[in-house]
Amino acid sequence: MSDKQQDQQNQEGSTVEANISSLFEVKEERAGLRRGIYLLPNLITTGALFSGFYSMIAAMSGAFENAAIAIVVAGFLDALDGRIARMTNTQSEFGVQYDSLSDMVAFGVAPAVLMFSFALSSLGKIGWAVAFLYMACGALRLARFNTKPDNQVFFGLASPAAAGVLATMVWVWIEYVNMPMIYQMALPAAFITALAGLLMVSNVRYYSPKQMKSDKEGIPFVYLLGIIGLFALVFSNPPVMLLIIGICYATSGPVQFLLRRRDARDDARDENDRADEDAPKQNAL
Repeated sequence: MSDKQQDQQNQEGSTVEANISSLFEVKEERAGLRRGIYLLPNLITTGALFSGFYSMIAAMSGAFENAAIAIVVAGFLDALDGRIARMTNTQSEFGVQYDSLSDMVAFGVAPAVLMFSFALSSLGKIGWAVAFLYMACGALRLARFNTKPDNQVFFGLASPAAAGVLATMVWVWIEYVNMPMIYQMALPAAFITALAGLLMVSNVRYYSPKQMKSDKEGIPFVYLLGIIGLFALVFSNPPVMLLIIGICYATSGPVQFLLRRRDARDDARDENDRADEDAPKQNAL
């Protein structure tokens, strides 16, 4: 074999080795990118967890407005982490469990601590009992969701929505009333806290964002306009608009439940009337 042929074979061998090494480098780069993508939703979940923890520290320190805003921030982060995980196809059982624990802190413990520190402490044992009731209902709501996830509708008020109502209520009070919570106002606050907790463990059906189906090209244009308009309303006056949205959503479930019961009662009455009208005709025959 000539030196020229041997050099050509050496060059071909080095080219093959270079291609193989570059292939392994690409695979390692993709693996690193995938690990980074898995890390992103869990980092957002950690941000929601930190917001809930900070809310508790701020509430116990008397910084109630900061505590309320931290719960609202946790709500936005909680909505973001799951959507990013679905968009990037990085859903995992670890992420689901971690998100559930974060929700318990941010939307179960933190709102209970905030409401007790802000208003319920003046009620004594009744105050901490109501706060514990809310926290326990939040834990039961999350446990029920983990064992039987809601697909098209939510059964019971979602814990971020319940926490959002309580947090924005405190935020609006501090922003516009700006006076200490007296005993007479603590009673309605306790009632609202207990009601929010009971709605979480109820079987009342609520609208789920999962009903907003989108095609491969994205969400419909009408939905996009609605989202833009909603953001504009919220940024015009965040505490008031978020409170109004939260109250409307929290009451939508019981209102729809009553409307369905009324429709079912009307249908049953119509069937009875038709049966009564048909009875004489059958007897005549």
